Amino acid sequence: MEEIKKFIATICPMNDSDWDLFSSKLYKEKFKKKSTLIEIGGIEGHMSFLSKGIVRYYIPQEESDLTFGFLFENQFVTAYDSFITQTPSQYEIETLTSSTLWRISFKDLQEVYEKTKSGNIIGRRMAENMFLIKSKREISLLNKTAEERYLDLFLERPKLLKQVPLKYIASYIGVTPQALSRIRKRIT
Repeated sequence: MEEIKKFIATICPMNDSDWDLFSSKLYKEKFKKKSTLIEIGGIEGHMSFLSKGIVRYYIPQEESDLTFGFLFENQFVTAYDSFITQTPSQYEIETLTSSTLWRISFKDLQEVYEKTKSGNIIGRRMAENMFLIKSKREISLLNKTAEERYLDLFLERPKLLKQVPLKYIASYIGVTPQALSRIRKRIT
């Protein structure tokens, strides 16, 4: 739990009483590789902190999934739109490696928001960060070529390219695995 406390302190330090309330609501859960965290149609019941592992966000399709996000250690994981509206998710989240998450339920997080000042600040900053990531990706998809998106990914998140299967990376940048292979050959 120390890793989540350090991470949260970088967003907004919590006083001892706020931390005690927040940490009392957290529980640790371990998942095997390829575990589904939420399915299409499920209602997201948790905000999770990924202390170990990699997860991907995707829309399953018959021929190949549409991957639209990856998260690594020290990031929050949730189907956030489903979580805040408590409506069915339009996508799935799965672990790509064995993963450890610290989780808090929707109900318990609402209590933390109601009873702590720092909880609200952290929640707002986390939501703002998620928006910025989503906005950057959308702009990239609209304004850049697949090769530029791949190079950006390589520069910004080299860990991703070493730990995630290429078929998911291809889907993430919006190309087929074969097109990604051609891009990789051109730039090496």
